[in-house]
Amino acid sequence: MSNRELSPRALQVVQTSIQLFNSYGFHRAGIDFILLQTKIAKMTFYNNFQSKERFVEICMTLQKDRLKQDVLAMIYSCRHYTAVDKLTEIYLLHADLNSPYHLLFKAIFEIEKLYPQAYQAVIEYREWLVDEILQLLMEMEKPDADMFLFMIDGAMVQLLSGEDRERLVEALRFR
Repeated sequence: MSNRELSPRALQVVQTSIQLFNSYGFHRAGIDFILLQTKIAKMTFYNNFQSKERFVEICMTLQKDRLKQDVLAMIYSCRHYTAVDKLTEIYLLHADLNSPYHLLFKAIFEIEKLYPQAYQAVIEYREWLVDEILQLLMEMEKPDADMFLFMIDGAMVQLLSGEDRERLVEALRFR
């Protein structure tokens, strides 16, 4: 089931659940909690999504698609930006606890064993992002896309531990 096949109500349930997963994690935001928050019946949920694993996969795919659109917009709609400017924008998008990447980052640690198909969507995004970063880095002297992705992950860990975002942004100014 693609996002285009979801009814408006089902899409609303997915979007609300993304917020719940982001706030409470995948384990604490169980089906009963989601049903309570979205005010839908259990039968309706399972008619639309079949299982929690399939539901989490749909949520991850939606987040992945949103992030891809955002990154592609940064890369291709800002033609006057340098590669460093575009990488900075990509970094700022990802190193933010309020960004769609926060949930994908959280998923790395919480869903691999429980929801392998959903986890695969996260891995696909990360591989795609590394390729996009690599293309931008190829415009520079010394490319290293994996290093850039690890920088994003490190910033997320620091933000989760209470680090000030502005301090992290200042540390990025490596030009």
